Amino acid sequence: MPTPKPEVLDFLETRRSRPAKTLTTPVPTRDELRPMLKSAARSPDHGKLEPWRFIVLERDALLRLADLVPTCGASLGRDDAEIEKACTQYANAHLAVAVVEVQKPSEKIPAIEQTYSAGTVCLALLNAALASGWGANWLSGWASHDRNFVETGLGLEPHERIAGLIHIGTETSAPPERPRPDMDSIISWVSK
Repeated sequence: MPTPKPEVLDFLETRRSRPAKTLTTPVPTRDELRPMLKSAARSPDHGKLEPWRFIVLERDALLRLADLVPTCGASLGRDDAEIEKACTQYANAHLAVAVVEVQKPSEKIPAIEQTYSAGTVCLALLNAALASGWGANWLSGWASHDRNFVETGLGLEPHERIAGLIHIGTETSAPPERPRPDMDSIISWVSK
C-alpha cells in the first residue's frame, strides 16, 4: 500500500507562479539557491544524459543582458514594444536561472526526450523555489531563443538553447487564482 504525502499533493494542487514583475529583493543567496538547483537536477532524465545545465544570472548580469536586447531586437526587425518588453524582463529582475538544454548525441535517447527532460528541470526548479517560500516565475521570450543573444550574452554553444528562465525573488503581491482546466474535458479513460 502506498504511503501518501498529502502535504506534497496539497502544494502541487495549490501552487501558483508569481508574475516576474512582482518579484523583488531579497533574492536567495547562493547557499539558499543551491538546494533548489539540486532538487531540480533530480528531474526525470532518460538515459542519465543530464541534457541540461544552469546559468545563475545575478543582478549585474541581468542588466548586461537588458543592454544587449535592443541590438538583437533591431537585427531581427522586432518592433519597439517587443524590444521594450524584453528589456524590462531582464532590467527589472534581480535573480534568474537560465535552464540550458544541452543536446547530447545518443542512439537510444531521441532529441525530443532530452527537450522534455530540460522542461521538467524548469518546472522542478520553479516548484522548488515556491516550496522554499520564494516567489518564482518561468519565462522565456524571443530574446532567449535568438542565437545571437544567447551566444553573445550567455556563451551558449550551437547545440545548446534556453529551455526557460526561472525568475526567483520576494513576491510583493500574491496573484489571484486563475481559471484551471475542466478535468472532464481533458481526461480520457481507456480500459481495453
